[in-house]
Amino acid sequence: MSELFNDIADRYLKRRQFLSAGATLAGIGLIGCGTRKDSSRPATLGSQPPGFAGMPHRLETFHSVAEGYRGEVLIRWGDSLGGQPPTRFPISSEEQRDRFGYNNDFIAYSPLDQQAANGTEHRASNNSQHGLLSINHENCYPHLMFPGFKNRFDAEGLTNDEQVKSSIYSVGHSVIEVEKINNQWRVIDNSPYQRRITPFTAIEITGPAAGSERLKTSKENTGRQVLGTLGNCAGGKTPWGTVLIAEENFSEFFGLDPAHIANIPDRELTNHRRFAVEEEGGFWARVDPRFDVTNEPHEMNRFGWMVEYNPYDPDSIPQKRTALGRFEHEGATLVCKEGQPVVAYSGDDAEHQYLYRFVSEKAYREGDHQHNQYLLESGTLYCAVFNEDGTGQWLPLLYGQGPLTAENGFYNQADVLIDTRLAAQLLGATKMDRPEDVETNPHTDRTYVALTKNKHKLSANAANPKVQNPAGHIVEILPPGVDGQRDHSQHYFSWDLLLLGGSDQTGAKPQGLYGGQLEEGGWFANPDNIAFDARGRLWIASDGCQSFGFADGLWCTATVGEERAKPRHFFSCPTGAELCGPEFTPDGKTLFAAVQHPATDYQSRYDQPSTRWPDFDAAIPPRPSIVAITKDNGGLIGD
Repeated sequence: MSELFNDIADRYLKRRQFLSAGATLAGIGLIGCGTRKDSSRPATLGSQPPGFAGMPHRLETFHSVAEGYRGEVLIRWGDSLGGQPPTRFPISSEEQRDRFGYNNDFIAYSPLDQQAANGTEHRASNNSQHGLLSINHENCYPHLMFPGFKNRFDAEGLTNDEQVKSSIYSVGHSVIEVEKINNQWRVIDNSPYQRRITPFTAIEITGPAAGSERLKTSKENTGRQVLGTLGNCAGGKTPWGTVLIAEENFSEFFGLDPAHIANIPDRELTNHRRFAVEEEGGFWARVDPRFDVTNEPHEMNRFGWMVEYNPYDPDSIPQKRTALGRFEHEGATLVCKEGQPVVAYSGDDAEHQYLYRFVSEKAYREGDHQHNQYLLESGTLYCAVFNEDGTGQWLPLLYGQGPLTAENGFYNQADVLIDTRLAAQLLGATKMDRPEDVETNPHTDRTYVALTKNKHKLSANAANPKVQNPAGHIVEILPPGVDGQRDHSQHYFSWDLLLLGGSDQTGAKPQGLYGGQLEEGGWFANPDNIAFDARGRLWIASDGCQSFGFADGLWCTATVGEERAKPRHFFSCPTGAELCGPEFTPDGKTLFAAVQHPATDYQSRYDQPSTRWPDFDAAIPPRPSIVAITKDNGGLIGD
């Protein structure tokens, strides 16, 4: 289906008017469980608009935040986690192993309670003054980490072994302890909780794919253990206190030697090609041969999973939860309701890929720490179909059902999960425009999918209506039920377009669709990470606005009511950077944000960067960093 923009706009406005008139899923015959609306819940939950004045678009060497707020750098790439001397650049591999990593992405805030006995009790404390930050480090850009290189590709080809080792240690994950003292957030040095998880950290493989022959290598013959995690983008949190970290662009760390391509079984070569492994990729293989798939054809199968670990126990072993499938996970966002299965939503962050939902085998029991900590080990993975009429279905990815049989290369459930992309394709899942973060509004119970962009389409579909979609959009999913009481475990849903990214000016290219007239700077492009605040407002971080002449940053909008889909600009990154991992403290009075890869502009490099944010020191390169944002009067962020 290919539609003119006016046709898309007309359908969008009619749908918006229909929903504004009070229509619910029950009203259009989609509810099958007889749920009744709770009259005690305010009708305006999630409808309060942002209370700050939006900023104009900017493109500067420094970051900016809306008037009435301050954004202070909390920790930077290379900073000591305690007990180390001041950072010296370039950073050696020995130092990088224990220091804060590069390209910070997802952030999880976990409250700390000195009286708590387990993660469930820590989380329940809602301590907003003292907690842990769990932070992903997605990838490395050696041309901005080491001197003497012209660009990223030049650096990846010419880095020496020591620089490669330092690059490897720069990715993965960090845990730091933070505390708000005299209205100022500080990192606690030498915290007993501090931790670096790197590509060399021992990790267990659990769930249906554990022990598969396709997860065994010459160095590890059980298929139940792996060294490391990488490509860590977004993530998630659980009520039992664990953190989920996603393995997204893992294939970029792997390469293949064309002279030895015959070493790769045809099945695995096809599998690896599905993730676009390149002959010139995988510069890590120069110091660690497992990253060359011609040496270890199964090694890459051990990446692309969701990883669960306990930040409150620095000695705990992270676990790859294979029941959630293998693809370029942007993250996994959980919906947990008493007596119901846990539901985890995930997007596969690539063009023409799919949206997934995991439903646990066992039900969630609020406060039952021992029971809940194993819920992600077993369950059913589903892929989404978005129908033209605004309805949708979740299709189970189960061995032996439909096309998921030996005839198509699936010999057990492990194969289905290792080759999740192929399984979803065969089932007829809807191809999406780079599905990234997926979040559920805790007030309305509606789920939102950020679709960043897709410029390489030959056709469109209702949920991805632009043939050329350089600016992305956001889709709203409504599981059966009414706001606040939706059943995410049902196998059907309704959906709507919340907004289309792009300019709000008529005739502009690309042109967006919003809920009404926007303030200056209100339009944006390329939604990536999203989050909800204490009022149920949606916060949208972008990745790609600089292609349209202004910096990436953070926007905020209501999702219901008259102010639905009318974003305001709140935060602007320094040039070359994107904003990742917006995360609120439980009281909603601090917003942590990850500023990733500052200075990745054209021809920018270590020796001559486009910005030296955040230090602005001629001897220090640009540094990805975490920013703590608070309101000058100490109030709720966004009010």
